[in-house]
Amino acid sequence: MDYYSYRNGKLFCEDVPVADIASAVGTPAYIYSAATLLHHYRALAEAFGPLRATICFSIKTLSNLHILRLLAQAGAGFDVVSGGELARAQAAGGDMRRIVYAGVGKTDRELTEAIHAGIGLFNVESEEEFENLSRLAAKLNKKVRVALRLNPDVYDPKTHTYTTTGKKETKFGVDIERGERFFETYGRDKHAALDGIHLHIGSPIYSPEPYVQAINKTLALIGSLAGKGLPVRVLDIGGGYAADYEAGASPTAATYAAAILPLLKDTGLEIILEPGRQIACNAGLLLSQVQYVKQGGDRKFVIVDAAMTDLIRPALYGSQHFMYPAALAPGEGVPQRRLDYVPPAGEKVDVVGGVCETSDFLAKDRLLPPMHRGDLLAIFSAGAYGFTMSSQYNSRPRAAEVLVEGNTFRLIRRRETYQDLMAAEEEV
Repeated sequence: MDYYSYRNGKLFCEDVPVADIASAVGTPAYIYSAATLLHHYRALAEAFGPLRATICFSIKTLSNLHILRLLAQAGAGFDVVSGGELARAQAAGGDMRRIVYAGVGKTDRELTEAIHAGIGLFNVESEEEFENLSRLAAKLNKKVRVALRLNPDVYDPKTHTYTTTGKKETKFGVDIERGERFFETYGRDKHAALDGIHLHIGSPIYSPEPYVQAINKTLALIGSLAGKGLPVRVLDIGGGYAADYEAGASPTAATYAAAILPLLKDTGLEIILEPGRQIACNAGLLLSQVQYVKQGGDRKFVIVDAAMTDLIRPALYGSQHFMYPAALAPGEGVPQRRLDYVPPAGEKVDVVGGVCETSDFLAKDRLLPPMHRGDLLAIFSAGAYGFTMSSQYNSRPRAAEVLVEGNTFRLIRRRETYQDLMAAEEEV
C-alpha cells in the first residue's frame, strides 16, 4: 500500500496535504511517507520469513539518516557500497553484523574501516580484492567472512543496459566457471573465510524468472563445491526487485517469494536479500512548482523548479515517472497512476527544469491537465535513486527532504544554501 491519496481535490501524503509541506519548506522538496516505507519493508520480510532471511536495505537507494534509523528500528540490516555508506549505517545505529559490503573498487581505507567495524559479510568481486582483503585482515589480526559475487549470466530484458549487472560482460563479480576455481584457490584462507556466494543480476527485475535461473545455476555450483570439501553456508540473492512506477505493473514481494522459496527452503543456507527500490520507490515523491509555461514551435513546455539535478533518472535512464498536479480542478476525478492516463482537458507537454542542458527534462510528450505558473506538480515514485543521485550542477542547491508520519511532518534534511555550495572551498 502506498499512502498517497487525493481528498477533496487535494493530494495528501498520509494525513498531511502536500501543499502544507510546500508552504513550510518550499520547493523542490522530496517527501517521504514513513508508513509506505515500512509497509514495503515488512511485506518483503514477511514474504521471505520462511527462510528467516536477513533483509539488508540498499543504502544507495535512499540514504537519509532519518530513513535509515526508521528501517534499523524495524529490524533491517544494510547493504553498503562505500565507506561513506558504512558511516551512514553506523550513524543510523545499524547492527554491524547485519551489514553486507559490495562494490568492485573498495579501497584499503574502506576495507580497513569495515574490518574494524566488524561487518557481517564482504562481497568480493575479484581475485586481487580477495587477496588484498586477506592481507589487511591478517595485518589487523582479524578474521572476516567473505562471499564471492557471481555473474550467473542471466538478465531481464526490461532492465536498462546501465543497470544490468548479471551478465559476464559487466564489471561486477566473476562468472560461474571462474567462481569454482576461485573457491578452490581461496576457500581455505586463514584470514578471510570464503563461505558465501553473492548474486545481484540488475535492477529493476520485473519477473521472478531471472532469479530462479540464477539461483538454480548457483545451487549446482554449491553442490559441486560441497563435493570438494568447500561448503557454502550463506547465499546473498541480492536486490533489484521491481517497484510499481505504474499501479499494478510490477510483481509483489509475495510473487517473487513464491518462485524463490521452493528453491531454497530445504537447503539450510543462510539467506540474505538486498532490496532497495521495492522498499523506497513509492515511499517518496518530488514536489515541484511551475515557474513558467512556454510554447516552442509545436511543443509546449511546463518549466518547473525541479530539474535533472534533483531527479536525473529520466535524463540518464529514460525513466518515466507518473506526475500530476497536487490540486485537482473542480469536479475532476482522482487520476489513475498510469502513464497512459488521459486527464480531462489534457494537453501534451514536456516537463522540464531550469538547467542549461537540453537533456534537462522530467517528462516528454506527457498528457497533463492545463498547468499554470505557481501550480504544484507531484512527481511520484521518486523515493529510490532520487535524492541520492541529485547534484549541485549549475550551482543549484539540493532540495529539502521531509518525512511524514501520520498527520505530522518534519524536515529531515534542510535545503542547501549558496553558502553550502561554497563551504568546502572557503575552508582551504
